[in-house]
Amino acid sequence: MTSVQYDVLGIGNAIVDVIAQTEEDFLVKHRMQKGTMALIDEARAAQIYAAMGPTIESSGGSAANTIVGVASFGARAAFVGKVKKDTLGDVFAHDIRAAGVAFETRPATDGPSTARCYVLITPDGERTMNTYLGAAQNLHPRDIDPNMIGRAAITYLEGYLWDPRDAKDAFVKAAKAAHDAGRKVALTLSDAFCVDRYRAEFLDLMRKGTVDIVFANEGELKSLYETADFHAAIGQLRNDARFAVVTRSEQGCVVVTAGSVTPVPAFPIDRLVDTTGAGDLFAAGFLVGLAHGSDHTTCGKFAALAAAEVIQHVGARPQQSLKALATANGLRA
Repeated sequence: MTSVQYDVLGIGNAIVDVIAQTEEDFLVKHRMQKGTMALIDEARAAQIYAAMGPTIESSGGSAANTIVGVASFGARAAFVGKVKKDTLGDVFAHDIRAAGVAFETRPATDGPSTARCYVLITPDGERTMNTYLGAAQNLHPRDIDPNMIGRAAITYLEGYLWDPRDAKDAFVKAAKAAHDAGRKVALTLSDAFCVDRYRAEFLDLMRKGTVDIVFANEGELKSLYETADFHAAIGQLRNDARFAVVTRSEQGCVVVTAGSVTPVPAFPIDRLVDTTGAGDLFAAGFLVGLAHGSDHTTCGKFAALAAAEVIQHVGARPQQSLKALATANGLRA
C-alpha cells in the first residue's frame, strides 16, 4: 500500500458563493423555496444577481468547504473540482490553495464559465441557494488521478456530483481507485431534493459498498427512506450503510453502525447567524477525527465544534483556526 499523503481528499463542484442578506418576501417574489438548493441556468443566474442587494463573494462548493475545514484543523487536504480559466476560476483556485489545500485540477479553457451559487440568508439564519453549475459540471473521469486518490486516507464525495453524467463517472472512478488502494470512501447526500432525484442510486451505492461512510441530515435521511419517522429511517439505515452520521441541528448528531446508534450533542453557540456550510464543516471535523483514528464520540465532538464555528458568522468557511479552537476546548485528533 502506498503511503498516505492526504488525510482527506474531496471531489465536488468548484463554486464561488455570492452571498446576500435578504427578507422572506424576496424568496416569495422570486419563486424560491426557502432552505433548499435549486439548479439554475445562466439567464436565471443573471436575473437573481441583478435583484440581490449588497453581496459578499467567497469560494464555496459543498465538498470544497469541507476540505478547507479539514485543512483548518491542521490535517493534510486535497481537492478535485473543475473551474474555467476566468476571473472567478482564478478566485476559487487562489482561495482554496491559500487555505492550505492541494488543488491541481486543470482549468477548462473553453465552455461555460466558473460555477457560482447565489446564497440568500433570511433573518433566521436559514440559507436558500440558487446554483449555476457552469464549468463545475464538466468534471470528467480524466480529471481523476488514481494515484492521487490512492494516497488519501479518505476520499470524500458530494451527492451533487450525481447530476452530470461525466461527473458521475468521475465519482465512480474515484471510489474504485480508493478501494483498490485499500482506502475509505465517504459520501454526503448533499440535499433532500438531490436524494429525491437519485434515491435508488444512492441506496445502491450504500448497499454495494461503493461508499463506506455516509453523511446526511435528518431531512435527507427521511427523504432517502420516504418516511416522516426518524427512528424508522435510522432502522433502515443500519441495514443499508456500513457507517453513517446523521445531523439533527441543535440536537447534535447520531453515529450509526449495524450494531449501535451513538448520539453526540451539538456544541453550544452564542448566536445563529448563517447556517451556510454547517453540514460541510460538520463533515470536516468528523473526517479529521476518523482519519486520525479517534473514537466515534470524539469524531462527533470535532464535527460539532466546526459546525458551531461556521454558523456564527456569514459564509461557509471557518474564520478562525479550527485546530486552535479544538485545542482550546480540550480536543486533539
